[in-house]
Amino acid sequence: MAFTTFTGNSRRPRQVNLGGRHANPFGSSASGSHASNSLLIAQQEREERQHQRARKYGAETAQRLWRGKQTRRNVRNMLRHEWDAGELPQSEASYNLPPYQSEKESWGQLQKLLLFFDARDSQDVLRLRVFALRQMETMRKDNLSDSAGSWPRGYLKLWTVTLASLELHHKDFQASQDIPIFLMLLQFLTRRISVEVGSVVEQFFKVMLTITTNLPADDGSMRNTVLATTVAPLKRICGAYEAFAFQYLTKITRSEGCGIPLKGLLSSLAPSVDSRFLAKAIIKGVKEMRSTQHQTDYLPVDETISVLACLVYFHRQARDSQTTISSPYEELVNAISSLFSLLPDDISLDGAPSTTSRWNKTSANTAPEQDAFLKEQISSLVDQDSVKSLLSFTRASNISRGDAENAANARSLANYALTLIRLFPSRGDEIRMWLYLGSTYSPEQAAVSDVPTIKYFWQASRTTTVFQDICRDSRAAIRLLKPKTSTIANGYSWQAPTTSSNEETEDDWRVVLILLELYTFVLKVMDDEEFFSGAQTFGNSLSSGAGNRGNPLSLDDIQQLTIFLKNLGFTTYFNAADINSAEETSPTSNRIGSWFSIDSASQSSTQVSKAQPRRQSSVPINIDHLKGLTTGLLRMIYERDSRRPFLPKGHWLMTSRFDMEGFIPAVVAEEESRNQLEDGDDEELEDEDTDDDDTMSRSSPLIGTRREQQMRNVERLKRQQKKASKKRYLAQVAPRLEILQNMPFFIPFTTRVQIFRQFVALDQIKRRGGSTDPEVYRMQLMHGPERADNIERHRASVARGQEFDDAYHAFWELKEGLKEPIQITFVDRFGAPEAGIDGGGVTKEFLTSVTNQAFSPTNGIPLFKENDQNLLYPNPLAVEEQKELLRQIGFKEGTPEFREPVVDLLQRYEFLGRIIGKCLYEGILVDINFAGFFLLKWALTGGNGSAPKETGYRANLNDLRDLDEGLYQGLIKLKNTHDNVEDWDMTFAADDELTTDVRTGATRPISHELKPNGANSPVTNSNRLIYISYLVRYRLQVQPYAQTNAFLRGLSSMIQPSWLSMFNQSELQTLIGGTSNNIDIMDLRRHTQYSGVYVIGDDGQEHPTIALFWQVMDSFPDADKRAVLKFVTSTPRAPLLGFGSLEPRFSIRDSGADEERLPSASTCVNLLKLPRYKSERAMREKLLYAANSGAGFDLS
Repeated sequence: MAFTTFTGNSRRPRQVNLGGRHANPFGSSASGSHASNSLLIAQQEREERQHQRARKYGAETAQRLWRGKQTRRNVRNMLRHEWDAGELPQSEASYNLPPYQSEKESWGQLQKLLLFFDARDSQDVLRLRVFALRQMETMRKDNLSDSAGSWPRGYLKLWTVTLASLELHHKDFQASQDIPIFLMLLQFLTRRISVEVGSVVEQFFKVMLTITTNLPADDGSMRNTVLATTVAPLKRICGAYEAFAFQYLTKITRSEGCGIPLKGLLSSLAPSVDSRFLAKAIIKGVKEMRSTQHQTDYLPVDETISVLACLVYFHRQARDSQTTISSPYEELVNAISSLFSLLPDDISLDGAPSTTSRWNKTSANTAPEQDAFLKEQISSLVDQDSVKSLLSFTRASNISRGDAENAANARSLANYALTLIRLFPSRGDEIRMWLYLGSTYSPEQAAVSDVPTIKYFWQASRTTTVFQDICRDSRAAIRLLKPKTSTIANGYSWQAPTTSSNEETEDDWRVVLILLELYTFVLKVMDDEEFFSGAQTFGNSLSSGAGNRGNPLSLDDIQQLTIFLKNLGFTTYFNAADINSAEETSPTSNRIGSWFSIDSASQSSTQVSKAQPRRQSSVPINIDHLKGLTTGLLRMIYERDSRRPFLPKGHWLMTSRFDMEGFIPAVVAEEESRNQLEDGDDEELEDEDTDDDDTMSRSSPLIGTRREQQMRNVERLKRQQKKASKKRYLAQVAPRLEILQNMPFFIPFTTRVQIFRQFVALDQIKRRGGSTDPEVYRMQLMHGPERADNIERHRASVARGQEFDDAYHAFWELKEGLKEPIQITFVDRFGAPEAGIDGGGVTKEFLTSVTNQAFSPTNGIPLFKENDQNLLYPNPLAVEEQKELLRQIGFKEGTPEFREPVVDLLQRYEFLGRIIGKCLYEGILVDINFAGFFLLKWALTGGNGSAPKETGYRANLNDLRDLDEGLYQGLIKLKNTHDNVEDWDMTFAADDELTTDVRTGATRPISHELKPNGANSPVTNSNRLIYISYLVRYRLQVQPYAQTNAFLRGLSSMIQPSWLSMFNQSELQTLIGGTSNNIDIMDLRRHTQYSGVYVIGDDGQEHPTIALFWQVMDSFPDADKRAVLKFVTSTPRAPLLGFGSLEPRFSIRDSGADEERLPSASTCVNLLKLPRYKSERAMREKLLYAANSGAGFDLS
C-alpha cells in the first residue's frame, strides 16, 4: 500500500478551498457558490470589527487630548486669575507702574506668566507688558537680586516669549507704545543674561530684521529704540556678530518696504558695530559652512553680496570715524576673501559682458536705491585708495613681526588681490596698476625706506617652498601641481583631509601668481631704460610722484625669476600628461591640482547636466591660465634680452632635458601623429556641427521652448568637452611640439629652422602625392582625372607693372591650393608673352615682383605703411579711409555697394598674407622688412597650444616704438613727468587724421574713445598708466585688428600658426629675408652650380673666370657682397641654414667673351650670367656697376 504522506495514514486529506475558486473543471459551477459567499461575509465582518476598534481608539485619543487641553486651559486660566489678583487693578491700561516689593513677589509673577503665556492671546501680551514695566522699574530701584538661582533660566524663557510676541504682533501695535516697551525689555534682558541669550541670538536678529523692515518712516523715536535694541547683543553676547552678519545683514539690503533709507539705517548702526569683531565672525561663519562639505549649506549669491557690502561699509565708516576703531586690514582682507570664496566661479561683480546676467539676477529683487548701495560698496573695493590700502599694514609686519606671520600676510594679500582680479575682470588692469603704484610705505615708519609692491611679493615668493623646489628641479612642479588621491574598495575616489602642508602649498601658489600678474602688467608699460635701471629709481620716483617707478627687480632677481619660470613652464608643457591625468581623475581635490581647476568644458556630460555653480575655497585659477601667465611673462623677458642681452649666453636653452640627437625625428613623428589625429577628428567634428545646424533649422518653430534649448545646450557642451579633451590629449601626445610652440627659445634656432623645413616637406609630400618635386607633381596632374582644370587653376598671365592685381584676380580662389606649384607667364607692356625658364615651377620673379609692388607706395589707399626705420606694418586707417571714400561717393553703410569694396580690401590683405606664406613655404627669400610688433603677432598666434589666449600677443609700450617713435617719446614723457597731467587737457580718446582725398591729401580729424565715456574722462596723474596701457593697446591691437587679422588668416592658410610660433619676431624676419650676418663667400662657393663652359671638368679645376670671380667676391666689403647677392637672388641676405638650402641653387653661366658686356641675372632661378672676364679690374668694375645700378634683371 502506497502512503502519500509521511504520517503513515493512507487516507487522502480533506482539501478546503478558501479562495472560492472551482477546483474541479468537470464539476457543477454552482458547487462553489456557497463557499465563496461565506468567505466574503467573513472578510466583511473582520473589516467591520477592525473599523470599530479604530473608531474606539480614535475616540479615546480625541477625548484624552481634549481633556488634556481643557485641563491645561483651565490651569492657565486659573494661573491668569491668580496673576491678575497679584497685580494692581487697571494696571494693564497704565504705563506708570510701581515696582515689585520683593523678590518672591517678582519671581512668583514671572513663574505664573511663563506657565500660562500664549503669544497668540492679546491679553497675555498685555500682561507681559505689565510685568516688563514693573520688573524693569524694580531693577532700576535695586529692590532685588536677579543674577543667581533660577533667575537666568527664567529670564531666558522671558526673552523667548518676548521675541514670539514681537514676531506675531509687531504690525498690530505699531502705533501704540507697546513695541518700545518690549524692545526695552529685550535690552534689559540682554544686560542681565548676556551669556544665556547667546544660544537664541539668531532668532533675535530674525525678529529684529522683521521689525526693522516694517518701521514707519516718520517715527524717529521708534527707529532709535529699534536700532538700539538691534545692536544691544553686539556689545555683550559672545557669537552675536556671527548671527548679526548671517541673519540680519544678509537680508537687510534686499528687504522691501523699510521706512528707513538703507544707507541711513546702516549709518545709524555703524557707531555700535565693531568691524574687527564682524570680520572675525564672518571668517568663522564661512569656515563652519565649508566644514560641512555641502555646498547647499553655503549662502546664496545675493546674501553673500549683501553681507559683503555691509562689511565694507562698516569698515569704511570706522576708518573715517575718530571715535571707533576700524578692523586691521589683515582681518578685513581675510573676511572679504572668505565671502569671495562663497561666490561661484562664473560670477563677476563689475557688470562684465560675460557675466552681467549673474549680477542682474542677484540685484533683480532689490530696490534701485538698495542696488545702487550694493554696487557702490562693492565697487569701492577696487578704487585707488582701497587697493593701495591693502599694503598699509605690511610695514609693521616687515619690522615687528616674525617671518611666519609676515608670510601669512603676504599669502592673504595675494589671495585677496587675485580674487579682485577674478571678480572684476574689466577693471583688472586698474587693480594691477594700483597695486603696482602702492607700496609698503607707512607714515609711522617714514624713516625706513619703502618697498615696492612687486618687490614685496618677490621677496615673499622666493622664500616659498614652491619657488625654491621648482628652481632646484623642474620635475618638482609635477608633484606640486598634481593632487594626491587614492582609491578605496568600492571604486570611489577618496581624498584625505587637507593638511596644513597642503594649505601652505596652495598659499604659496597664490603669492607666486600675483607676482606673475603684476610683473606682466608692469612690463607692458615699462620701457627698456626703466627695465635696466633696477630698483634704484623707485624711491626717488615715489617721493616725486612721477609715473616712472623703475624696475622693482634687479637684473639678478630677474635671472632667478626666469629660472623658476623656465622650469615651471617646461614642466607644465612637457609633463602635461602626468599633471592632467591626475586633475581629471580628481576634479574635486582640495590640493593644488583642483585649485588650478580644469576647464569646465572638460568635465563629464553628466556633471554638466547636473552641476551647480562650483565654489572654491580659494581663488580658482585655471591651470591653462597659469601656463599662459608663465609663457607670456617669460616671452616678455626673453624679448628684452633679445634686444639688449643681459643674461648669460645659453641661459634660455634647456637642451639638457632632451636627447638632441633624436630630437628632430621625434618632433617630426609627433607632428605626423598630431596631423593624423586632427584629420580624423576634424571630419567628425564637422559632421557634428552640420548635424547641429540641421537640428537648429528643423527645430526653429520650437526655438523658444525650454526643453529644446536645454537639449541644444547639452549638445553644445558635449562638443566643447570633446574639443577640449582632444586639445588636452594632443598636448599630452606631443610634448616637444608644445615646447616648440610656446617656449621655442628652449631649443637652438638652427634646430628649429630644420624642424620648420621638415614640417613643410611633410606637408608637401602629403599634398603632392608623396613627392616634393614640382615636376613630378605636375606630371601627376597631367595624368589625373581633372588634369585640364587643375593645371589651368595654377596657371596665370601677369602683366608687368600690375603683378599684384593680376595675381589677386588669378589666384584668389585657390586659397590653400596656392601651396601647389604655379606657372606664370609674364606679359610685357605691348601684350606679348615673355620667354623665360620656369625655374622648377615656382616663379621666384613673380613672387618678388608681387611683394615689391604690394608693399610699395601707391596712388590709392596704401595697404602697408613704413615707420622711421623703413619697417612695414599694416595701414591702421586703411579700412576707415576706404569707408570714408565710399561715403563721399554716396554709398550708404550696410548696403552691398558699401560692403563689397571693404570686403575686397580685406581680401587683398588676406591674399598678401598668402603670398608671404608662399615664399616661406617654398623657402624663397624676399627683401622685405616688417616692423617687430607686427611680426610678434605672427609668432604669438596661439596655434594649437594649451593657452592660446594668454600666450597671444599683448601690446606693450616698447612695441609702440616700432609704430610711432614720436608717440612713444610723448608717452614716456607723460609717464615720467612731475607736472600735473590734468593741465595737459587730455582725455581717454585717440585722435587721428583720416585721409579724405588720396589725390590731394586732404584730411579730417576723427576720435575714438578708449573706454566708455572716454572723451569726458580726463587723464590724471593717478590714471595715466591706465591711459598709456589703453592707448598702446588701441594703436597696436585694436585699430589695425581687421587688416592684421585678414593678413594672418591668409598667412595661416599657407603656414600653420603653430609652425610660426616656434620663432620670435627677429627670427621670423630672418626666415622671410635671410640672415643679416656677414656673407660667407666660402659657403656660397661650395654650393654654387656651374653651366656652359664654366662646368668643372674631370680634373676638378675651376674655370679661370670663375676663380677670378671668387677672388674678387672675397675682396669685396660685406655691403658689396650683399649688393651682388641681391642682384642675383633678389635678396641681400643669406639663407638661414647656409647657401646649401637656397632654392634654386646659386648658379653661374657664361654669357660670351665680350668683356665690355655687363653681367646679367635671372633672379627667378638665382642665375648669374657672367662674361668671361680676364682681368680682376674688369671683373670688379662690371660686377659693381651691374649690381649697384639695378640693371640686368631679365629672363633668358
